[in-house]
Formats: sequence, structure tokens, C-alpha cells
Amino acid sequence: MSLQLWCLSFRQPYAGLVLNGVKTLESRWRPLLTPLQNQTLAIHIAWQDWEGEDWKSVLSGPLGMSSTQIQALQDSGERFGRGVVAGLVDVGETWLCTASLQGEELHRLEQAALLIGLQDKHLTHLTNPRWLTQPLRTRGGRDLWTVEIPSEDHQVLLE
Repeated sequence: MSLQLWCLSFRQPYAGLVLNGVKTLESRWRPLLTPLQNQTLAIHIAWQDWEGEDWKSVLSGPLGMSSTQIQALQDSGERFGRGVVAGLVDVGETWLCTASLQGEELHRLEQAALLIGLQDKHLTHLTNPRWLTQPLRTRGGRDLWTVEIPSEDHQVLLE
């Protein structure tokens, strides 16, 4: 028996930050995750890194993490390597962050997304992150695609 799920590829360090429960808000230019509200999404770790360091600035600034803590988070996110489905997350509500949003509310959302400049992006709550007990090697895809996780692989490692 296997589990068939929608899957989305994330670049590092964001894949690891999602699965470690630090990034709880996903941002996209279009409402890609809207149809998956209240469903489970498989997280694929892409081969490429995210271009930019906003995530590091948010972790060290508003969230007050030391460089040692940030490095430990990065290392944890690399536990299975790249090009794998590494975990699962539950998808919540998606909404448009308006261009007029400013102040504390915007800063709170940026901290949850680990990204600066969320105006005009579609934001989606991500909850209940969990690592698989073993990775599933598979090629990533653009946007959403389905992945079949064998029953022995979809046991999750709760941390």
C-alpha cells in the first residue's frame, strides 16, 4: 500500500526550515496552494539553493538566532540531501497579502515566511511539519505534481 500526495519542490534552506517548523508561511506570486487547503503536502528538496539571504536576516534579526543556531538549522535541513521528498506538512488557508499592509502585522508575516516584501503575494499557512523516516528519491517538478510514497517510507519522524 502507498500514499499518493500532492508534492511541491522547495529550495534550500526553505525546505528544511518548513520541515523544522521555523517557516510557517509560504509565499507565492499566485494562489498555487489554495486547492490543497486542509490537505497534506509532500515537501521535495530541490537541488538548487534559494538566491538571497532574507531568511538569514529574519532569523538573526527579529527572531534573535545566533549564527550557530542558524547553521544548526541549515545542517538539520540537509539530513537527507537534495532531490528527495523529505517530509510532509499540512496546508492551511491561502490569502493575498495586500500592497497596503504595513507595520507590525507585515513584520509578523515576514517572520513567519522568513522573507521580506510579501505585499501582493499569496500567503499560505503551513502546519504540522514532519520528516519522513527515510527520504524518497525522485525528480522534482514545476508547480504541483503527485508523488507516491510507499507505506514503509511514509512513517514520519516526529521531533
